[in-house]
Amino acid sequence: MFLPAPNQNKINSSAERPHGYARYKLDGCRCYTCAAAASEYNIRRERAIAYGRWHPFVAAQPVRDHINTLRACGMGLRAIATAAGVDRKRLYAIIDGRPDRGTPPQQRVRPAIAEAILAVEPTLDVLPGGTVIDASGTRRRIQALVAIGWSQSKIAARLGWTPANLSALLRRDRTIAATARAVRDLYEELWDQAPPEDTHRDKIAAARARNHATKCGWLPPAAWDDDLIDIPDDQLPAELARRVALMDEDELRRCASAVQKGERSPLIRAAASEYRRRYKARRKAAVPSEPLHDDVEVSA
Repeated sequence: MFLPAPNQNKINSSAERPHGYARYKLDGCRCYTCAAAASEYNIRRERAIAYGRWHPFVAAQPVRDHINTLRACGMGLRAIATAAGVDRKRLYAIIDGRPDRGTPPQQRVRPAIAEAILAVEPTLDVLPGGTVIDASGTRRRIQALVAIGWSQSKIAARLGWTPANLSALLRRDRTIAATARAVRDLYEELWDQAPPEDTHRDKIAAARARNHATKCGWLPPAAWDDDLIDIPDDQLPAELARRVALMDEDELRRCASAVQKGERSPLIRAAASEYRRRYKARRKAAVPSEPLHDDVEVSA
């Protein structure tokens, strides 16, 4: 009598699948572990239905859109799966379906999987090392270290680069994630530390670094807010204007006073500029207003 050969794929998947609800449901295993998992699942399901909280699936399209956004930012499916803590096959099923089974892209996914994937953001820590990104934050961090006296040669040595490589990076608009991470980590280590000036040569190097930064208009670490330093150059003015627009008159006045005392933060300088603009506009319109405070000067 002819008997069909068993489905080897099913046997292998069954053997590899851990005991629990999935094996009870998909493979028909009725061992104690699988039966207990199925019983617990049914109890939770019935309780959720009774309270109106039973939502076993959610729409897959927002998840699919988020995956595509992450891929556009340079993250591959392997990196996304690792960051989300899900199997890469689940991402393939959401994006392309399962051609081996003849199924189209999923229209629904489990809430837990959706939440895990949607929680992934294309931050510097999860991007693959070769991903090309904007270099604004990387350049600003190097410039800030130079502004407090760290010479480019010392910075390059700590990064394991040549001074020529570091100098070239300062002229670029784009870099890769691995480079940005290395510079960020070094910046976090040195931003509040002065360079060594124990020898005459070290003192000269530090002085030259500070003078060069001043000549180039490079800002020190204290001038950069953590949430501003990485904003690309072409987007920074708009973001500063947005934040300044949220400040009241008293905040603007304090910013103008701080600039008079030497504050160099881009946000505070932008606020001070707006304060001066408003003051001049009031004077031009000859609208009575409170006089300018003594601690703030406004040039004509």
